[in-house]
Amino acid sequence: MSESQLATFGGGCFWCIDAAFRRVKGVTQVTSGYSGGNTLNPTYKDICSGTTNHAEVVQLAFDPNVVSFEKLLDMFFTLHDPTQLNRQGNDIGTQYRSVIYYHSDAQLKLAQAHIAKLQPEFQDPIVTELSEIDTFYDAEKYHQNYFDDNPNQGYCSIMIAPKVAKFEQRFKANLK
Repeated sequence: MSESQLATFGGGCFWCIDAAFRRVKGVTQVTSGYSGGNTLNPTYKDICSGTTNHAEVVQLAFDPNVVSFEKLLDMFFTLHDPTQLNRQGNDIGTQYRSVIYYHSDAQLKLAQAHIAKLQPEFQDPIVTELSEIDTFYDAEKYHQNYFDDNPNQGYCSIMIAPKVAKFEQRFKANLK
């Protein structure tokens, strides 16, 4: 029996990333939260101010015997545009940056290799930040599993639902 590992990704609004990874076989826990900034115990209101330097992220616990970190990277890079600096679509600010907070040197090397492999597919440079994980703060309870709890909310139905549908089609062999 293998030990669970952690992966932490930021790619715009955490509701989108959270919604997709909850569907993946081998992902045993998904927690929306904040990381990378300089404010202790930030709140969503703090993050939205753009002054904390935290990013909206999702931290995954996963079984590497079921889903590899490389497969999670593949999924992550299909969920957002890694060439947009400090934004995803209309979500603008450093809190929406593309970032991988790595938990080991092995994750760093795999992320660097994945970015190098993907770069030729993009006209613009991939700007995904690679930083060692420091402190991760859980987001407020209402942010956890937001999409599944609020499917008819405007942002969820217009922005997240199509992204999740596309994700489910592409990765159907990897879903629960």
